[in-house]
Order: sequence, then structure tokens, then C-alpha cells
Amino acid sequence: MTPDALPMAASPSTIVADSSTPAPVLDIVVPVYNEQADIAGSVRRLRDHLRTHVPYPSRITVADNASTDSTLAIAAQLAGEVDGLRVVHVEQKGRGRALNAVWRASDAEIVAYCDVDLSTDLNALMPLIAPLVSGHSDIAIGTRLSRSSRVVRGPKREFISRSYNLILRTTMRAKFSDAQCGFKAMRTDIARQVLPYVEDTGWFFDTELLVLAERIGLRIAEVPVDWVDDPNSTVDIVSTAVADLKGCARVGYALTTGRLPIAELRDTIGRDRAPGPQLDGVPFGLVGQLARFCVIGVASTIAYAVLYLLLHSFMGAQVSNFVALAITAVLNTAANRRFSFGIQGREGAVRHQLFGLGVFVFGWLVTSGALVALHAFAPDSTKHLELVVLVVANLVATMTRFVGLRWVFRGHLAAANPEPIAEGAAE
Repeated sequence: MTPDALPMAASPSTIVADSSTPAPVLDIVVPVYNEQADIAGSVRRLRDHLRTHVPYPSRITVADNASTDSTLAIAAQLAGEVDGLRVVHVEQKGRGRALNAVWRASDAEIVAYCDVDLSTDLNALMPLIAPLVSGHSDIAIGTRLSRSSRVVRGPKREFISRSYNLILRTTMRAKFSDAQCGFKAMRTDIARQVLPYVEDTGWFFDTELLVLAERIGLRIAEVPVDWVDDPNSTVDIVSTAVADLKGCARVGYALTTGRLPIAELRDTIGRDRAPGPQLDGVPFGLVGQLARFCVIGVASTIAYAVLYLLLHSFMGAQVSNFVALAITAVLNTAANRRFSFGIQGREGAVRHQLFGLGVFVFGWLVTSGALVALHAFAPDSTKHLELVVLVVANLVATMTRFVGLRWVFRGHLAAANPEPIAEGAAE
């Protein structure tokens, strides 16, 4: 195991109140942040359901992650009124951070979680935990994308959810259908061994856990759920989507570089002893390559924008554009070489980087020309308007980059796949 892959420490947490009995079979965690309006009703509803429909000793753990309103105080008061309720305070914000800390420290046989708005119908709880109690599965997840699921939500959220899961299937070879449904459970003994390697502390926590579990060879059970969108949800969809794409790039890089001890964990806790799906060393076809290229492109664009804005104040528009493009071009070529097209080793690396620099020159000519045109028509344009124009111009250069990279890597792809690239493009 490399030093980078060492398990991270659980976040500091404090038990604020505890009316639960020792060592229940099920510990269902409700992560909360500033939920003073909903916490009392949701906890009472969840406790009533557990008492009526779950034939195992159970506990509810409210995991408050740094709320700034009265959520923690209300939860602590509830612990004196509701049997089997524990309240834990995590010092830093982050749903993933709270789940990681509480799940790893739990003394229950099964740990689970549900969102505080209880958007998921609780009638799916027993089907969720049953395969874990029986030992049939290691992780169980609710899915809103099954044909038998009943889901009420707007077209925007539906499109984003399906698009995100499509990205996971193409870029990560994921087989699970719904990464972000707020309704999951896990065997605690498995959680203690896997969660130290899950780094995300926010909404990407679920995806990272499932991708890692699949690579290790754990068995994941999926349960169709009925789900009604919460119209008062405070989740920022755009920022969450960007964070998820950045998380995909980080996990993909960790998998391809060996930072995660997949083989070791597969040998110790995995059910499937086969090597498992790989991100490197094989051509993924046009769809998979394009999906990975887009993920890297988003990360590169964000890096370019940050660099441009940081450098602009003392370098000016043209120089900042040149430097930001040059740095991100080198990183982009290296990432695409390994992540999008599955090429390892140093063979051809210099030639590939030279081609990447050629694409960089083309991109620089396009973007600098766009700046010249902008300043000619709008001399007083702000740096943020300049950035918008540059990002659009970069998209033109990016389209040529994908075609060019696929062409320059054609020898490696042909060696890994005897079928012609054009004929084997579809996955």
C-alpha cells in the first residue's frame, strides 16, 4: 500500500444525546445541516415506521454536521422524548463526512441512511436491509431508475440524474443504476474496511463508495423505490454536478495510478476474485472515450478559468491566456492519454505531448484571435466577459483536440483491439 492510500482518520464527532439501546441490528443515520423545520417530524415518522415494520432492534442516529441554526438543540431535545434516538455532532460540514464518521463508529450490524426529507418511501426499508441481514449482499441501494420505481420529480432533475448515471456507466464502467439516491445500507464490518479509502466529504460520497465497492468485488443489491422530490430542497444542482465531475476525475486518476489498494481489498473482503473492471490498458470505444474526454475537459476548463483569473491582474489578458492554456494543455494531454485512451508507460509519450502542444498552439491562436476581436468591438470589456469568450473559443479547440488525440493514439488502440476503431466505436 502506498502512503497516499493510507486510510484517512474519521472526522471528530461527539455524542450529544443517546436514548438508544446497545448494539442494535440496524443503525439508520439521518445526516442534517440546518434542518430545524423538518427534523422533529421526520424523526418521529421514521421511529413510528421502525417500530411498526422493522422486526429488528434499531436505532436512529441524527448526524448533525455543523448546523448553524437550532437543528442540534431540537434533535437533542427529541432524544429525551423518542426511544432509540442518538444525536451525534460532527464538527465540520459535509454529508459524506458525517456518514463516514458515524458509520465507521457504529456498533450495529447494519448501517443505513436516509435523507431528512424522507423523499424515499420508507416501505422500501425492509427490502433494503434484508439482503444484508441474510448475508446475501454487502451494500444495498435504493434506485429511482428501475422500471418498477415510482418517481415524482421535475424534468430538470430527471435529466441530470440520468445523465450523471450514464457518465458513470461509460467512464467508470459502473453497473449500479442510481448513485445518488439518498437511501442506502451497508454491513458495518465491511464499512469499517472500505470507508477509510473514501475521501469525499460531500454529495459525491455515495458514488465514490459504490465505485470502490464494485472494484473490490463486493455484492451490491438494488431495490426499486418510490420517491417524491422535495420542492424545498436547498441542494445547489449546478455546484453539486461540478463537484461530482471533479470527483469522477479524481477517482478515475486514483484507480489508474494505483493509489487505491484494489487488489489487496479484493483479496481480503471481495466476493469476486476476478480482476474486475479496469480503467487502463483497454480501448473503451468511441462512447467511452468521448465521455472520459468530456470529464477531463470539464476539469481542464475549470483549471484554465481559475488560472486565467488569478494571473489576469498582473499579466494581462493575452499573457494570462497563453500561460493558463500551456499549463492545462500539458496536463490535459497526459490525463487523456491515460484516462480516456488507456495508454500507459513512456512509449510515445514525447510524441503525444508534442502533438498536444501543437493543439495548444492551435487553441492559443483561436483564443487570442477571439480576444483581439472582442477588444476591437468592446474595448472596455471586463475580465469575466473575456473569460466567457475564451471558454467558447476553447470549446472549438477542444473538438479538434478529441479528433486529433484519437488519431494520434490510433496505433495503441489498434494494438489493444484488433477490430478497426471506426467499426468498434459503439460500446
